[in-house]
Amino acid sequence: GRWNVPVPKVRPVGEDEVFKVMRSGKRNKKQWKRMVAKVTYVGDTFTRKPPKYERFIRPSGLRMKKAHVTHPELQTTFSLDIIGVKKNPQSSLYTSLGVITKGTVIEVNVSELGLVTP
Repeated sequence: GRWNVPVPKVRPVGEDEVFKVMRSGKRNKKQWKRMVAKVTYVGDTFTRKPPKYERFIRPSGLRMKKAHVTHPELQTTFSLDIIGVKKNPQSSLYTSLGVITKGTVIEVNVSELGLVTP
């Protein structure tokens, strides 16, 4: 079914807030790596690339698998598994990286709730 999702006007999150510059090399001269400083979602089959080829590092401590979702009629909160990040209104790069900020539309597994679509 199709659910209407209200996406209010949210504060824009800048790249300097989301990414932390990682310095590498013998003299810390190279600055092309970025570490994601926000909560992200990566799939179950995700494996990291070798460090040389990895531009964006998503720390394992900031990777989330579950989300608190409030049921519309029952007004109760359930901890549901995240299936994927549908759209991050801040940037398409954030969507592809799986960054979850305020206003991000995520897909969750509602099969445990037993919701019936009209």
